[in-house]
Amino acid sequence: MLKVEDIHVYYGAIYAIKGISLEVSQGEIVTLIGANGAGKTTILNTICGLIKAKSGQIRFEGKEITGVATQELVKRGLTQVPEGRRIFANMPIYENLELGAFLNKNKKEVAAEIEKVYDRFPRLKERKNQLAGSLSGGEQQMLAMGRALMSKPRLLLLDEPSMGLSPILVKDIFSIIKELNQQGTTILLVEQNAKMALSIAHRGYVVETGRIVLAGDAENLLNSSEVKKAYLGG
Repeated sequence: MLKVEDIHVYYGAIYAIKGISLEVSQGEIVTLIGANGAGKTTILNTICGLIKAKSGQIRFEGKEITGVATQELVKRGLTQVPEGRRIFANMPIYENLELGAFLNKNKKEVAAEIEKVYDRFPRLKERKNQLAGSLSGGEQQMLAMGRALMSKPRLLLLDEPSMGLSPILVKDIFSIIKELNQQGTTILLVEQNAKMALSIAHRGYVVETGRIVLAGDAENLLNSSEVKKAYLGG
């Protein structure tokens, strides 16, 4: 479904991504794990067209998307939930959700999609007229995910969904990610909580200083002595 081949990315003179290649097949959860600053978010932002690769190729559903505008990718079925959630804090929940469907001009369809989001996240329905900035961290993450789902993505890119959340809420968010996948959404997940990410993923890649240093089945990575030592507290 997604194929990234030998991408190289620079921030000015800084060589951030050094020839990374990865694949995501339809129906999978694939996770990118690694320390802060390893380049995980840069990979997602390059796939989404927010950052331009110096070289390399990105293909989505067989078509090259290298350099394609982000809004065009949303149209094609590829959507990102950004790191830090990036909700519109001074707007109510329902308006945040409406913005997630900005490409859809059919008001009835948009209303139906909002109801689907409310079914998945009942807390958002209870607070639909509340300003998004007044929500808890977990509720804001639900809103960010709900907003992304409004565009009906076939591939969802999730960037650090557990960031800043309590252990109980982390468990809830990962249950929702697993459920989304079981219902047909393919997921590429960037996550610092390596244990949780690998516990729900099919496959994983370990990123260090802009390179992939390990790749394989999630279960094998969970049991890898290198991964345990570096990311799972030994």
